Amino acid sequence: MLNSLLTPAQQELLAREREVLRSLQVTLAESVAEDTDIETLEHSLFQLDHLFLLVVVGEFNSGKSTFINALLGRELLEQGVTPTTSRIHRLRYSETEESKVDEDGVVQIAAPIELLRQVEIVDTPGTNALDRQHEIITRDFVPRSDLVLFVTSADRPFSESERVFMDSIRTWGKKLVLVLNKIDFLAAVDDVYQVQEFISDRAAALLDFVPEIFPVSAQKGLAAKLAGGDPTLAAESRFFDLERYLVRILHDERLRLKLSNPLGVGLRLARQYGDAMTARLDLLHTDFETLEEVDLQLGLYQDDMSREFRFRLSDVDGELQAFEKRGSDYFDDAFRLARAVDLMNKERVQAEFSRRVVADTPQNIERKVGEIVDWMISSELGLWKDVAKRIEARRTEHSQRHVGEIGTFHYDREQLLATVGRAAAEAVNGFDQHREAARLADSVRTAVAGTALMEVGALSLGAVITVMATTQFADFTGILAAGTLALLGFFVLPARKRRAKKELGEKILTLRTQLMHTLTSQFDHEIERSTHRIQGAVSPYTRFVRAERQRLTVKEQRLGDCRKKLEGLAAEIERL
Repeated sequence: MLNSLLTPAQQELLAREREVLRSLQVTLAESVAEDTDIETLEHSLFQLDHLFLLVVVGEFNSGKSTFINALLGRELLEQGVTPTTSRIHRLRYSETEESKVDEDGVVQIAAPIELLRQVEIVDTPGTNALDRQHEIITRDFVPRSDLVLFVTSADRPFSESERVFMDSIRTWGKKLVLVLNKIDFLAAVDDVYQVQEFISDRAAALLDFVPEIFPVSAQKGLAAKLAGGDPTLAAESRFFDLERYLVRILHDERLRLKLSNPLGVGLRLARQYGDAMTARLDLLHTDFETLEEVDLQLGLYQDDMSREFRFRLSDVDGELQAFEKRGSDYFDDAFRLARAVDLMNKERVQAEFSRRVVADTPQNIERKVGEIVDWMISSELGLWKDVAKRIEARRTEHSQRHVGEIGTFHYDREQLLATVGRAAAEAVNGFDQHREAARLADSVRTAVAGTALMEVGALSLGAVITVMATTQFADFTGILAAGTLALLGFFVLPARKRRAKKELGEKILTLRTQLMHTLTSQFDHEIERSTHRIQGAVSPYTRFVRAERQRLTVKEQRLGDCRKKLEGLAAEIERL
């Protein structure tokens, strides 16, 4: 219907408008927008091909029904001092008069009234009627309009509820004209002017716009028409100034308003859901910061553990250095001519070497390794607690933050945060420190034994070190095979002592290298195991945040593109 009234250039503009709005529809549907919003956009597109739609709104008892009857020139709608309009009434032209209620509960009224050939009129329930459903119906219907006439009563103009409702109408990009009804209640012309000024000033201050205001007496306007155009009543009603304005709108601005209607709806929804996407991306930004903090915490954990481990390992190394020093002292004492006979007794030398040199080295090393094990287990437990605390802080911090209920974003995010927090909490609560320490100690013992290439069964770490310090390094003196020849060659004792010290140093270096390598490898393995466990627990949340950012970024860009195109089209339409 609209195409028949358009020039080729205007038809091309309409085609581009439809294309952008359809693209917006698809984007909104993919964003899981509210069904009512998608339907509203669909209705506004549908309205492009239908008559100009004039929607009349206002509070109960503002005289909306009387006003519409005055426009029509007959008492088609029921009037009264109680809420008589409990449904939406849609008025259209027909050669025969009829009234029926459609499946949506809208009362469809057809009548042979000339004005209805050019415009459909909608009468809405009072926005302050006792039945709040009336207000919901009204607000659902406003986005479909091409022009909104807001009727307010001169005896209580621009109430707070009217201000709120006007503001909501303007967010849909609607042209809003304010009808100041019942001016016959005012005593003088100056009173009418003062009320107009009051409304203009309040609208400018609170809504940042000044509406076109038409003061009328709908009751006298209707009476004038019913009386055949009584000039006195007509003049007193001031109704015909408004009618001339509406005629001009229908003649000069109908096309612009008709094309602007769906653009206003589209811009409102593009902004609304674009802002929702931005809010979610902002929320995801803090989620990324949390994940980065967890990664940083894991990195610091590894660095701190590595530094502390090297310090603790030096204690073990100190035992080996003390071992070597005792050996050197022993050789200084043993390799003397006065002890030549003792040196010939292998069993005695080995027993004395074990007692004086090896001494409690294995036990001390085992104790210090045990302390390292306990420290590692305690540190891992602390790391889990820190991660659990950080995740829980994120959930608590944003538990009251409303970012809309579009799709499952909020639910999925909360679920994943809860999952990560629960995994960390369970890891903390189920952390058996003694069991973990025993596992790690067994792992270290087995690794040390494996490095030493010995079958040690269930020997303790101390026993393993004892075996390595005695069996593997037996005959430290290097002279037990010399026999009586050594008695004839006491002059070689100093050389033998130097050789024994060197060999002891080399063998302790081998022991140190093996032990340090084994402990370091176990340490690295356990640190990697700890970090992988936490990364594994956090990974579903990490994947969600990354995927959601990518998805929301695309949606935000598409909504932004739609918004820019709609704003460009709106500017073109304003120039029509």
